[in-house]
Amino acid sequence: MTMIGSRRHRVVVIGSGFGGLFATKRLNHSDVDVTMISRTTSHLFQPLLYQVATGILSEGEIAPPTREILRRQDNVRVLLGDVHDIDLAHKTVTSSAAGAETVTPYDTLIVAAGATTSYFGNDAFQLNAPGLKSIDDALELRGRIFGAFELAELETDPEVRTEYMTFVIVGAGATGVEMAGQISELAHRTLPQDFRNIDTRQTRIILVDAMDSVLTSFGTKLSAGAAKQLKELGVEVWLGEKVVDVDERGITVVDGADQRTRIAARTVVWAAGVHASSLARALAEQTGAELDRGGRVKVLPDCTLPGHPDVFAIGDMMSLNDYPGVAQVAMQQGKYVADVLIDRLRGRAPKGPFHYFDKGSMATISRFQAVASVGSRLRFSGFIAWLLWLVIHVLYLVGFKNRLTTVLHWAISFVGRGRSQRTTTHQQLVARAALHQLGVAQLGMPSEGRTDAPATSTSARVEADRRSSTG
Repeated sequence: MTMIGSRRHRVVVIGSGFGGLFATKRLNHSDVDVTMISRTTSHLFQPLLYQVATGILSEGEIAPPTREILRRQDNVRVLLGDVHDIDLAHKTVTSSAAGAETVTPYDTLIVAAGATTSYFGNDAFQLNAPGLKSIDDALELRGRIFGAFELAELETDPEVRTEYMTFVIVGAGATGVEMAGQISELAHRTLPQDFRNIDTRQTRIILVDAMDSVLTSFGTKLSAGAAKQLKELGVEVWLGEKVVDVDERGITVVDGADQRTRIAARTVVWAAGVHASSLARALAEQTGAELDRGGRVKVLPDCTLPGHPDVFAIGDMMSLNDYPGVAQVAMQQGKYVADVLIDRLRGRAPKGPFHYFDKGSMATISRFQAVASVGSRLRFSGFIAWLLWLVIHVLYLVGFKNRLTTVLHWAISFVGRGRSQRTTTHQQLVARAALHQLGVAQLGMPSEGRTDAPATSTSARVEADRRSSTG
């Protein structure tokens, strides 16, 4: 057994996403004590957030409780908290939740804090154009999307009704394409028989991107195929258009010829970019590591930080070999750094550098239609790609119950016309504006969209037993 004085090796994991969870589970049965600190109480399967936003799945099916997932792992303790300080010199992590501050010491630190939505310096856009990075985002968008049809049904002014029935999605990557496709499915398959004053098939869906193609990372052939399928679904694809303004009644875009166009729309979804957690910058400042353009901290080949072999940064917040910010990278890195730590504690030779095995990328466009890129040569589209997408996403959902209910809801949505999760609340619609006015810190609870919230209490509760830390 590996001991330091009279205690076991302490590992602190920041984040309950793919990287943090896979690292923690890999350390099961190891002679270490793991403390996972996360600003949320659940493990989020982020690739399916758009299905929560469009009423296919419930939030519980893609975000099971972290404590439930890890309940049989006796060497793990889970703490709710928004980490706002990492002190590498004193090897402590400070987090806060509901006005209480917790200081957690570590021997090894694994930071997997993920990324947030990037508005490319235009943070004011977020008030009227929610991203899709959290359960809060998905539920708000569900309220906005279904609420827009409800308000259109009430509206007597044709111009305003058209605004409610116009949806703009900014960003033509996987998330944007999937959102556009599902809103089209809603308008053309699910809702036409539900309303009397409006014809939901007249809904206008616009996908906007500053790039010159959709799904750029999938290659030219799949990209062109996806664009064609979107147009067949009635989605307008506006490429080479940069968003320069967003307000409560629409957006303004500028093309390459500097021509400005106003799009009147009451619902705007932002799927255009990501930025690493602010903890990446905090680590860079203390270690001298560089940051890339997306705010990700550049790590060494073994995922550690310069001069700090006891600190790992993994997942969406790290930069290494231009690896993409996708779930598979985080999963593989989580397992890798856990194995590195286990080998160190057992006196084994160091592992080689981390290498990402690319298992491919895929995105759905509509029911029975998807694109998939596997390796450097294999490309699929249509029904076969959709089946691959279906199987892969079921496999990576955590828990048998979640897999079963997800498949049942998919059957309702894809085979039939229903959406089992169409309930919305007024709070979902107004919460973002209320938080903006009040300030997140005043509520005393962590926010899914922030990692740098200041402490709300001057009193600190030291979580560790200081006597054990001195041996």
